[in-house]
Amino acid sequence: MELNESGSEAVECTLDLESTEGLENTAEWKGIIEAILFTMGESVPLEKLAAVLELDKEKAKAIITQMMSDYEKKNHGIQIIELDGAYQMCTKKQMYEYLIKIARQPKKQVLTDVLLETLSIIAYQQPVTRMEIEKIRGVSSGHAVNKLVEYNLVCEIGRLDVPGRPLLFGTTEEFLRSFGVNSIEELPQPEPEQVEEFRHEAEEELEIRMKV
Repeated sequence: MELNESGSEAVECTLDLESTEGLENTAEWKGIIEAILFTMGESVPLEKLAAVLELDKEKAKAIITQMMSDYEKKNHGIQIIELDGAYQMCTKKQMYEYLIKIARQPKKQVLTDVLLETLSIIAYQQPVTRMEIEKIRGVSSGHAVNKLVEYNLVCEIGRLDVPGRPLLFGTTEEFLRSFGVNSIEELPQPEPEQVEEFRHEAEEELEIRMKV
């Protein structure tokens, strides 16, 4: 397609995009461009986008220009910007305040049965080493302890004065706040029957694991 003095190439390109067949193809091309820009996160040169679409650069640019216009006209929170011949999908400036608000919201902590079991051992046995936790649980507990430290429910409170000086773990103030108690002494004490039941269940579980 050749340019003339009136710029007919751009007009013909636009007409192609608006034809019946062009509309169908354009919708697919827009979807491909959108997926690429969203996934990449950074700017992507026009040449690479055109190569993926198997289009010449002029037609690829016309499609991207349409997309840029669509994102600006409609009530979208994102936009496509041009950076020295490359294109990038990013958030509109007017949305920044909402992103800051969501980033400041505390993350919901999900305590699985494994984490609760490990946390209970630490709470009632503290100060306690990881090896002691694993002896009670009968399984490796490194991941669970690390997760509880990440949630700020457990922290390192020192080292045991024995060869190797293993770390000692205990609960934090965040633990007290989360469970609504003022001190460890206020934690509910299980009945002797419950302790015996838990011990029996743990022994049975350990025997099963040993057989496997």
